[in-house]
Amino acid sequence: MTEGRLTIGIVAGEASGDLLGAHLIAALRIHLPEAKFIGIGGTKMQTEGLTSLFPMERLAVRGYAEVLRHYPGLVWMRHKLKLALLEARPQLFIGVDAPDFNLGLEAGLKRAGVPVVHYVSPSIWAWRGGRIDGIARSVDHVLTLFPFESEIYRKAGIAATYVGHPLADLIPEQDQTTATRERLKIAPERKVFALLPGSRQSELRFMADTFIATAKLLAQKMERPLFLVPLVSRETREIFEAAMYRADAGELPLTILFGHARDALAAADVALVASGTATLEAALLKKPMVITYKMAGASWLLMRRMAYQPYVGLPNILAGEFVVPELLQRDATAENLAQALFNALNDSVVRARLPQRFAAIHRELKCNTAEQAARAVLPLLGRMSPQAA
Repeated sequence: MTEGRLTIGIVAGEASGDLLGAHLIAALRIHLPEAKFIGIGGTKMQTEGLTSLFPMERLAVRGYAEVLRHYPGLVWMRHKLKLALLEARPQLFIGVDAPDFNLGLEAGLKRAGVPVVHYVSPSIWAWRGGRIDGIARSVDHVLTLFPFESEIYRKAGIAATYVGHPLADLIPEQDQTTATRERLKIAPERKVFALLPGSRQSELRFMADTFIATAKLLAQKMERPLFLVPLVSRETREIFEAAMYRADAGELPLTILFGHARDALAAADVALVASGTATLEAALLKKPMVITYKMAGASWLLMRRMAYQPYVGLPNILAGEFVVPELLQRDATAENLAQALFNALNDSVVRARLPQRFAAIHRELKCNTAEQAARAVLPLLGRMSPQAA
């Protein structure tokens, strides 16, 4: 560590973690304006001053089959990162989500005497609950985004703080549909579908064809629908466009957006969303949705065996019941998805009640997350053991 300058290590593994990490860095800088941040992060964290030692995209793999294929490279990168961090001698390390990568890194840093915080609880309440013992060995403190998580850790003897979810702070509680459509120049009478097939290239490879086939079926049922497809990178756009070419879907009334997932959701009447943080974003925007997901068959079988809950989507988990449909793996056919979206669009009861359920979730999660997280980690600074100093 540079003499007299505080160094904090921080690692995020995907777009949602990059957002969380960027907000936390900005909040910590209010208290620690001279702090140096090093680790792994995307463009948002780098904009806040992070020195990223490896490309974040190399961590963005999901599912056992995909992780196994990339495992040697991930192990090598984690080893090199650990050596670089120990050489920098950080006074605190924060792992942002990405538990399969970060927990192993955190364990090594903790053994070396570096105080460790894990930001975003692994989904031990949904599957792989046995990981809690490994979490206890790897971290000093867990920051949770959902209120029910902290008590699970406290019962296991792990310090934990509920900090709320940053999306609940960022997204206004008021309806954004009209203003967003005006900004995007979308006629108010058009029926708009937001299609969010995921942010990872692996997700697009599994989901793009199904999403396009679903849109084609809806276009046959309706007059002048509009499909908005936000994609986060040139690579994911190329995968989606290749799927459109295969499906001969050039005539679809479909607009690909570079990013702007929130605009697509805010403008939509209903959304088709790959399971993940985007489902929470759709809920905070009070949108009817259908949740779907596909992955490698081996990964799916392993995950389902270790699942504890009947739902995978965050809106259903937070509500404690199926408030929106989930069509996963073999059930995620274009016919099923198109019918579910058509039902969600036209069910007046759902459209009246769902925003109320989502508004209650929004209020519970709105906690000024970045500042709460910063205040939770500040007391750990200065606890570095002599072997790491």
